Amino acid sequence: MSDGVAPRVAAARTLDAVLHRGRSLKAALGAGLPALADPRDRALVEAMVLAALRQRVRYNAALDGWTPRPLGPRDALLRALLLAGFAQLELGLPAHAVLAATVDAARALGRAHQAGMVNALLRRATREPLPAAAPEAAWPDWLATQVRADWPQQAAAIFAASAQLPPLWLRVNRRVQPRDAYRTRLHEAGIESAIDDALPDALRLSTPLPVQQLPGFEAGAVSVQDASAQAVADALAPAPGARVLDACAAPGGKAAHLAERDPSLRITALDVDARRVRRMQDTFARLRLGAIEARTGDATRPAAWWDGTPFDAILIDAPCSATGIVRRQPDVLLHRRAADLAALVQTQAALLDALWPLLAPGGVLVYATCSILRAENAAQVEGFLARTPDATPEPLDTRFGHASGAGRQRLPGEGGRDGFFYARLRKG
Repeated sequence: MSDGVAPRVAAARTLDAVLHRGRSLKAALGAGLPALADPRDRALVEAMVLAALRQRVRYNAALDGWTPRPLGPRDALLRALLLAGFAQLELGLPAHAVLAATVDAARALGRAHQAGMVNALLRRATREPLPAAAPEAAWPDWLATQVRADWPQQAAAIFAASAQLPPLWLRVNRRVQPRDAYRTRLHEAGIESAIDDALPDALRLSTPLPVQQLPGFEAGAVSVQDASAQAVADALAPAPGARVLDACAAPGGKAAHLAERDPSLRITALDVDARRVRRMQDTFARLRLGAIEARTGDATRPAAWWDGTPFDAILIDAPCSATGIVRRQPDVLLHRRAADLAALVQTQAALLDALWPLLAPGGVLVYATCSILRAENAAQVEGFLARTPDATPEPLDTRFGHASGAGRQRLPGEGGRDGFFYARLRKG
């Protein structure tokens, strides 16, 4: 397969798996990317797939309006390839390269008889704009309705931000070097970045790039982590030497951030999936954070793993609808169902009830999600407070977003950040 064709083929197969076969984006990328040896090709596939998923309503409207006869189920893979082609053009790749490689990819996928149509459609897309579509058109009706109900004044901005390419946020490992020193390293490598005064370890890159291009990445100098996720460390703010539980820890970024900030913390990073725990251990090793204890266990069943010694601080970054990170995980809008929300709310409540007894008197628990739905956030915390007499909310300031019940809600795109909820609760 010639240069340029393999990533287009991989993008088409990935999109087909997500759009037409019900696979998650993470699983589909995990199956397709390892076959591409060049990290630049892997980055290109991710960029094409994410752009096509974010803009799938517009791209499908173009196909439906520009093809003389509708593409049927047997053309699902071809449709996926054309979506990837439109994405390439809107990502700013040279048109001649897009056309040549995508037409060759059609042949490689056994669609030589339709190569002419691929060429004609992509050429048309270089001459005239693709159809417009309201950003909320990508959202299932039930979910769009819920967002409007929860955030009537901000809903339009939420939908618009969720369709945009997010910036790349980096977390500098202060145990390796200060943020300003690493920013200088980036500049010397031709990579420009910006700081956020509210986030002492964060750097913002407007244009995503493969982690292999980040100076010192393999040596543990830096990690990729959105600004909203980095703010969790400030919400928890454990005292020096504290015993800390990160109860739903994978992929390990928040536990790592706490350890980078304070080597005296005694951190247990727990996750129910043994494979994710092994990946966390690899991350901790890259960051030279071997003192973190990574354990496999179900946080709702502490009797199976807890040693009976209370924790001074507990973080519950709970499983949720992921509605605050749609721009990073656009397949959420394809796969999330209304019934999922009730199950998630039940799991979140179970986590709070199971882990609160593990917290020492005077200790702090932070409940966080990457959701924007009040049922998972403000209402969840209010319900917990109502049934837990020794839990008292502690106020968080405006750095954490809008006041929302006993917590704070950051909405997608605000300050370039993901949507995130934070609530800080004190025991005793």
